[in-house]
Amino acid sequence: METFFQQISGFIEQSIGMSPATQSKILKSVFVLIFIWLSKWLVLRAVSRKSDDPKTRYVWSKSTTYIIVVFGLLLIGGIWFQGFKQVGTYLGILSAGIAIALKDPLTDLAGWLFILFRRPLTVGDRIQIGEQHGDVIDIRLFMFTILEIGNWVHADQSTGRIVHIPNGHIFTLPLANYSKGFQFIWNEVPVLVTFESNWKKAKSILLEIGKRHAEHLSGSAEQKLRKVSQKYMIFYKNLTPTVYTSVQDSGVLLTIRYLCEPRKRRGTEQAVWEDILDAFVKETDIDFAYPTQRFYDHQIEGKNRDVTDHRQ
Repeated sequence: METFFQQISGFIEQSIGMSPATQSKILKSVFVLIFIWLSKWLVLRAVSRKSDDPKTRYVWSKSTTYIIVVFGLLLIGGIWFQGFKQVGTYLGILSAGIAIALKDPLTDLAGWLFILFRRPLTVGDRIQIGEQHGDVIDIRLFMFTILEIGNWVHADQSTGRIVHIPNGHIFTLPLANYSKGFQFIWNEVPVLVTFESNWKKAKSILLEIGKRHAEHLSGSAEQKLRKVSQKYMIFYKNLTPTVYTSVQDSGVLLTIRYLCEPRKRRGTEQAVWEDILDAFVKETDIDFAYPTQRFYDHQIEGKNRDVTDHRQ
């Protein structure tokens, strides 16, 4: 049997020039790979038999992978690198292997360092990252935690759910911070009135209501804008409330646009709407519009025409 293996080894050496020592190292490495793969399979099979919990299986799968990869690198490194002269090379390859195996945790750690030093978000900030919105309530080595807002709850109100987000997402997902820089947001309240309404009067009423609720923020916003413009190219010509006019299928759309603090959007919108309802109920020539069907009677509306029969 030994002679048979020697003959195979000699044939390989003559064919491709691979020395018997290299062939032995490759064979041992293959056995190590088979051993670690079989070890992982046995561990995960035992876990699957004892637990039906997907979370438990996931944790065991990730932990086993990390341990097996590091252990395999040590074994294979011991086969291929011998002596102190090659320790540096071995450690370099080992570090690369660990970096690949622990890619996600290392990315999360790098994300934590980025958050710590560049401060794109801090505890207490209201942010949106990807599809998630919320207030930052905790920052740790591998993840940060937000108290969710929005989702099925309207106007940026809290849902009560806590969402954990890996720090590494700071590098891959868009991040919007409500609390940094300008520190105010623009909110809009659309009001639809009928075509028959005195829309100019309605517009002046809405502008007055907008100023009543938001004009006091213009001075503070101007100071914030002046400060933040030194760091970002942000500029607004007008920070006072305004009302825009457009036409929809069902009537004239008057949209109040005003500044508010991020956490007060729903409260200010409610106050604005209550003032609008109180104001419009006093006006006989202003009515809210909604989808309707309209029929015309030519005689009643003064559009009667003499119809001549030209038939012969």
